Amino acid sequence: MFDSVGTLAVGAVFGLALAAPPGPMNAIIAEESVLRGWFPGFKAGLGAFTADALFFVLTLVGVVAIIDAQPGIRPILYLIGGVLMCYFALDAFRSAKDAFASSVDGDDPAAGFRKTFVLAATNPYQIGFWLTVGVGLLKEGTLDVFSHVPYVGGDLAGTLVVETGSPTLLIGFFAGIVVWIVSFPATLVGVGNRVDELAPVIATLSGIVLAGFGVLFLGVGATGLV
Repeated sequence: MFDSVGTLAVGAVFGLALAAPPGPMNAIIAEESVLRGWFPGFKAGLGAFTADALFFVLTLVGVVAIIDAQPGIRPILYLIGGVLMCYFALDAFRSAKDAFASSVDGDDPAAGFRKTFVLAATNPYQIGFWLTVGVGLLKEGTLDVFSHVPYVGGDLAGTLVVETGSPTLLIGFFAGIVVWIVSFPATLVGVGNRVDELAPVIATLSGIVLAGFGVLFLGVGATGLV
């Protein structure tokens, strides 16, 4: 029992550590949370979570491997993702302008979910993750948890190594992601309720993050097609 609880906890730490670093998904979650409230922010997180769950299923049945084996597909995915990120960046800047004017409305309640789901579904990094680390979670072996975490992997590599091959580890992994998409919007909303100026600032920062990743993806995609 204690081994199962420990495995579940490690999986949760892994999922939380992967979900928390700054990036396009968290930029959209932040924008939705501060402009429209906790539930729209949670739904934006749920879009990315759903894409991860879909990738896991497709990887198990071999579909993602077939896609990844086609070298011409990856640059196209980068270009699609880059265009979408730049488009969503413009939307974030418009939302920031409306927030400064105190005129943000409810908009489409499912917009955040669609944004993150589409971005995640066209993200070559996530496809690569599920082809390697994701499937490895269910295979017997070991996993250096923090070595796969963006930005801090090199510094923390080797500090948390866990045995894989247990479904409990995967359950914990997805549970960790859920913890993040519930708590991150709640934290932003809580802070935003006390700082009125936070909403337009977060929306602006979200637009900058999305635009930056969009340009990066467009550059990678264009280079891959040359």
